[in-house]
Amino acid sequence: MPRKPKNDISGWVNLDKPVGISSNDALSVVKKALNFPKIGHAGTLDPLASGILPIALGEATKLVPYMMDDDKTYIFTVTWGEGRNTDDAEGEVIATSPVRPTEDQIKAALPDFTGTIDQIPPAFSAIKVEGKRAYDLARAGEDVELKARPVEIYELILTETTTDTATFRCVCGKGTYVRSLARDLAEKLGTKGYISCLMRDQVGPFYGKNAISLDFFRETSDKATLESIVLPVEAVLDDVPVVPLTDSEATRIGNGNKITLIARPDVERLVKAGLSPQARTLELALLTHRGKPVAVADVEGTEIQPVRVFNL
Repeated sequence: MPRKPKNDISGWVNLDKPVGISSNDALSVVKKALNFPKIGHAGTLDPLASGILPIALGEATKLVPYMMDDDKTYIFTVTWGEGRNTDDAEGEVIATSPVRPTEDQIKAALPDFTGTIDQIPPAFSAIKVEGKRAYDLARAGEDVELKARPVEIYELILTETTTDTATFRCVCGKGTYVRSLARDLAEKLGTKGYISCLMRDQVGPFYGKNAISLDFFRETSDKATLESIVLPVEAVLDDVPVVPLTDSEATRIGNGNKITLIARPDVERLVKAGLSPQARTLELALLTHRGKPVAVADVEGTEIQPVRVFNL
């Protein structure tokens, strides 16, 4: 049987990862459906978690680091009364408590977990300790001590309670561990707790309401139908200033060379894009030529240095 021709599209898939499958396994399903060799995801979800897993195709893989920095929204449920070594339902029970916080007690504690807070990541996490993943050390029975680090919690709202559980909506910055948030909130309330349900509802410009199910890729074989759901490469840069380039500028940028825009019309072009020609700090910009993305660049004043050049 002849092999399917490889697709040459570049862009993003707003994937809705189901519970019970790893992020890499979900990626493999999409890769097989598209027969795509150059593919990656931005932001791992544990097998017990569901929701938005941004998938990058082709040249979009160059923007994965930028997606990792985007804010995220989670809907999660904490079950009170048990502490687990993984801080989620997958782990072993390591502590118990008869205390069940009331709705008023929970709401009163939330301000302490909003804004910039110090957070110790879970022992079962991908953080490296002396060159090894923390979860590998933890699974081997070693004591894992991770240092606290600052994270941003922009919003933490209690949405539902039962005697044994509480459900929250959280908007947070990069590096936040919701499992740690649940653990620490339980400790603050004088009890133990773990994440029993976790769903990521938003990553940057991608939202749950527009996400594509994994079954779509399992059940669809038509190339045109598959490609119709791929979002443009620049979809993740919707809040970044856009600077249009001339033919000669696009050639230089495409070759990785820096350009300087000092003529009055060129400076006005920067201002129109929302950049500050007098600035002495780096600003990120998307460079385009005839409506097509050319590169992501660092802009300092009137100097533009490409950092990711697209081959589109």
